[in-house]
Amino acid sequence: MAPPSVTAVQVDNVAFPPTVKAPSSVNSFFLGGAGVRGMQIKDNFVKFTAIGIYLQDNSVPSLAVKWKGKPPQELTESVEFFRDIVTGPFEKFMQVTMILPLTGQQYSEKVSENCVAIWKSLGIYTDEEVKAIDKFVAIFKDETFPPASSILFTVSPNGSLAISFSKDGSIPEVGGTVIENKLLSEAVLESMIGKYGVSPEAKQSLASRLSDLFKEYGDTLN
Repeated sequence: MAPPSVTAVQVDNVAFPPTVKAPSSVNSFFLGGAGVRGMQIKDNFVKFTAIGIYLQDNSVPSLAVKWKGKPPQELTESVEFFRDIVTGPFEKFMQVTMILPLTGQQYSEKVSENCVAIWKSLGIYTDEEVKAIDKFVAIFKDETFPPASSILFTVSPNGSLAISFSKDGSIPEVGGTVIENKLLSEAVLESMIGKYGVSPEAKQSLASRLSDLFKEYGDTLN
């Protein structure tokens, strides 16, 4: 199928292009949505990272079967909609670009906490996930991420999570390290856009843009 027609999104000073070639994948991806991840600290909303969520082109027909015709607000509020993105039979690519500097340890510990909370809520936390989290934390241990550097995740439907880093905004062709654990690959994305996702703005962006794409896709079938 032809790739969906989408626009770029600017989040703070980070520009997410409409399409990318993701590391460790031969498929093409379009920008599903993007948003900031921040935290209210006293009277200020402090922005830490900008997050772009890219989806494989075939995600639109896959998701449209169930969700076309739904308005953006309904999609934004639907836990099941974002679960279907997380678990869908298509590849996903996430670009997390620093607005403030972070150490690898700070980043991986927070993501690990969120993943473990998701698994415990679903009752699926096993020894395999403990090992996967240990490997995840080890990959980030000696890394530092100044502003404008990125962490890149490529998630395959068969459960592998490829992790690579970029210091200058470019996207490398090859994924750095791969962790074979389906629950981890899903939980990393779920921690961004799931029920307790760290970027409500990215969720709204995804819901709004995908709602339009489902409509376009439906119109092409009529």
